[in-house]
Amino acid sequence: MEKVTVQGVCAEVATTFFQRARGLIGRRGLEPGTGLLILHCNAIHTFFMRFPIDATFLDRNDRVVKVVRNIRPWHPFVWGGWRAKKVLETSAACCTVAVNREQTSCV
Repeated sequence: MEKVTVQGVCAEVATTFFQRARGLIGRRGLEPGTGLLILHCNAIHTFFMRFPIDATFLDRNDRVVKVVRNIRPWHPFVWGGWRAKKVLETSAACCTVAVNREQTSCV
């Protein structure tokens, strides 16, 4: 998967249907400062996940629309709102999102 830095987090980008559907399912956790950016997404669930996450919903210009903290595994539905076009998933309480930071390449 491609990696980018968005909102100060080095994130893998889920672009295909399979990558977006799988999300973080099956992973044991994320390193601090890393995450998963799911494109074309304004709602998530945490079924089959093993750890709590923070979800930062972004508009098409990577501006923060909504932040939901500490979403526990097996939560059925989290909606980012109509303006949300993508979601950045990080480990719960590991990352502080900087609002309106530009997207750049990640090493």
